[in-house]
Amino acid sequence: MTPAKNKTLLRASGINKSFPGVQALSGVDFDLREGEVHALVGENGAGKSTLARIIAGVETADSPKGQAGGMSLDGQAYRPGGRADAEADGVRVVMQELHLVANLTVAENIFIERMPSRFGFVDYEKLNRAAREIMTKVGLGAVEPSVAVRYLGVGQQQMVEIAAGLSRRCRILVLDEPTASLTDNEIELLFAQIRKLKDEGVGIIYISHRIEEVIDIADRVTVLRDGKVIATRSTSELSLNDIIRMMVGRDLEHEQLRHAGEAGKVALSVVGLTLGDRVKDVTFEVRRGEIFGFAGLMGSGRTEMARAVFGADRADSGEIYLHGRKEPVKIRKPRDAVRNGIALLTEDRKEQGLLLRLAVRANISLVRLCDVSRFGWINISRERSVAGRYVDALSVRCSSTEQTVGELSGGNQQKVVIAKWLYRDSAVLIFDEPTRGIDVGAKFEIYHMLGELAEKGKAVIVISSDLKELMAVCDRIGVMSAGRLVATFGRDEWSEEKIMAAAFSEYVTTRPGSKGSLCE
Repeated sequence: MTPAKNKTLLRASGINKSFPGVQALSGVDFDLREGEVHALVGENGAGKSTLARIIAGVETADSPKGQAGGMSLDGQAYRPGGRADAEADGVRVVMQELHLVANLTVAENIFIERMPSRFGFVDYEKLNRAAREIMTKVGLGAVEPSVAVRYLGVGQQQMVEIAAGLSRRCRILVLDEPTASLTDNEIELLFAQIRKLKDEGVGIIYISHRIEEVIDIADRVTVLRDGKVIATRSTSELSLNDIIRMMVGRDLEHEQLRHAGEAGKVALSVVGLTLGDRVKDVTFEVRRGEIFGFAGLMGSGRTEMARAVFGADRADSGEIYLHGRKEPVKIRKPRDAVRNGIALLTEDRKEQGLLLRLAVRANISLVRLCDVSRFGWINISRERSVAGRYVDALSVRCSSTEQTVGELSGGNQQKVVIAKWLYRDSAVLIFDEPTRGIDVGAKFEIYHMLGELAEKGKAVIVISSDLKELMAVCDRIGVMSAGRLVATFGRDEWSEEKIMAAAFSEYVTTRPGSKGSLCE
C-alpha cells in the first residue's frame, strides 16, 4: 500500500472528451501519487484509454468553453500540446496499440530518439549493448537487438514497446494493457520493473482488463463506466468481484461457461505441418463441436502454426485434410482457406484484421460481399442490416454502423473482426488471442459465443496466452514448445503445472546423466 503521505504528482479535474456520437469522458476526476500504481479499469469504451491519452498529450480534453480539462503536475498547470510536450515533462506512455517502426531494429526502436553516436555515425556496438541490457530485464534476452521488429510476434513487439518505455527516466509512466499478449513469466518480469520504478518514486497509471493483475500490482483502483468515475478505492478494500460488479453493473460470479458436449466427426486434420524452425512437424485434429486450445510460451510457434494452416505463410511441408476427406486440400493463400471454410482471427487486428478507414458495416461484410451486392454494386441497405445484426449480437459500442472502425476502442475493434468471420459462417474457426484488449464483461460474452459456435457444429481453435481462459472454454488443449506440439491434454488430464511444464520442455537441455523431463 502506498503511504498516504506520498505527495500528489498529477491531478486531473472535470475532464471531458467527446467523439462523433460518443461522450467518452464526462467530468472525470483522477489523481496519481508519487511511488504508487493507480489502476484504471472499466469495460471497453468506458474511457480508460481516452483519459490516458489526454494525460500523455496524445489527445486534448474538451470543456464547455472549448478549453482543455484542468490538470496539474507537481502542483503546476499541466497542458501538454502533444506527446513530445508530455515527455519533456517526464510523462511517458506505452499504449495498447503499438507504435514501433517495423523496418528498424529492436535496439533502434528502444532508443529511437537518443541513439549513441561516434564521429557523426550511430555507434551500433554501444546501442546494441544498451538495448540488450534493458531487453534482458523484460524477458527478451534471447532476441538479438539487431533483428528488425517486423520479424517479431505481437507479444515480443509489446515487450519491445515496454522496454522502450522503461529505458527512459520518467516521473509518470502510463501502461495501457501492457500484458495483453504476455505469458505469466513475462508478466512477472514486467511487474518486477514496475516495483523498482515505484521504489524510485515514479507514479504509474496501469490500465488492464486482467483484474487479478490489478489486485496484485495496484495500490489504488479507479473504476470507469460510460465515461464517468464510479469509484476510487484502495485495492486492499476490494475483491475481484467487487471490481467486476462496479465495472459492468452486474455480478458475473455465477455466470456459467461452456459445458463440453460430445464432439462429432473430424473437421480439420493437420499432418506433419512444418515451417522452418518456427513450426516443426505438427500434427493434430479438431472435431466438429469441439473447442481445441493452443497454449505455449511467446514465440513457441502457436501463431505461426495458425498462419500456415490459413495460408498466410507458405508451409515447407505438411498436409491439411477437411471433413474426413482422403485427399488433402491445397492452401497456398488465405483465399484458398476462406473458400474451403477456414477462418482466422489474427492476433494483430489493426494490421491484419481490419480496414481502419472504412465503416463498421464495410468491415463486417468484407468477407461475403456477394451477399450484399448485385451486378457489382454494394446494396448499402442490405449491408447496414447485416452489420446491425452483428453489432447488436456482440454489443459493439459504436455510434452507428457508419462509424469508421479506426474510431472505436480496441475491444470494440476486436468484436468487429469476430463479427466479420461469424458472417462468413466458416466451418473451422481459428481465434488467435480472441480476448486481447477486451474487458471482463465482453470476455464472458465471447466465451459464450465460442461455446455456441461449438454447439452449432463448428470446429473452433483458440490460441491464448491466458491459461485460465483456455481451461475455462476448451475441450482439449495442445501445448506448443519451440515449434513442436509436445503434449495434448483433455479436461480430466490438464493442470496449470502440467501445461507449463510442457510449454518449457523444448527449451530445457537435460544434463548428461540426468533422468526424466519436465513433462513427466
